[in-house]
Amino acid sequence: MLENQIICGDCLEVMKDWPDGCVDLVLTDPPYGIGENNQQNLSRGKLAQCTDYGEYKWDMHRLSQESIEAIMRVSIHQVFFGGNYYSLGPTSCYIVWNKDNGRNDFADCELAWTSFKSAVRMVTYRWNGMLQEPGRPKERRVHPTQKPLALMEWVLQKYSKANSLILDPCCGSGTTCVAAKMSGRRYIGIDISEEYCQIARERLMAVDTGVPVKEARAGQGALFER
Repeated sequence: MLENQIICGDCLEVMKDWPDGCVDLVLTDPPYGIGENNQQNLSRGKLAQCTDYGEYKWDMHRLSQESIEAIMRVSIHQVFFGGNYYSLGPTSCYIVWNKDNGRNDFADCELAWTSFKSAVRMVTYRWNGMLQEPGRPKERRVHPTQKPLALMEWVLQKYSKANSLILDPCCGSGTTCVAAKMSGRRYIGIDISEEYCQIARERLMAVDTGVPVKEARAGQGALFER
């Protein structure tokens, strides 16, 4: 197992030789299998034009049951955003993310299934295109289902300990891994898209260099914007 790495590949194949319970916490946002696509995304904006992420089809299918079982096998605890779209069993501890996103066609909240035996918790963080939580640096969104960095930091602070090993088997643009690094956790990210793996690596590098991805690609120095 390579810690503090972004691995390009199918998570089932990558994890096949990992020992049981080797990861402290899985924090992930896998495909929901609800058929979201770029055209639907572009049609929903009310205050401003939505970002065009190009065509994508990875949300047509959920992770296989075999992949879910492998994720459960290698980890002690799990937090699955969109877990209500999977058969993960009952839980007393859903996380309810209130997006505070005003009037539009997007969902007001998202649910995260957890393996913890505690009460339901709600966290409010505004996340609607250009409308983001006041008092935080604006984040550049590069993935259609990207979660806010502060949300993932909140989950890690509440449900893991310093130096824990965090796995995101569907890491996309790497927000979970960036949050882990900034929170003093170790991390492993896996994604099937080399394009998004490279973005994740650049975002992680930006934590150390203080140069945002956009400026780094342009060869410019700038203060770090999360």
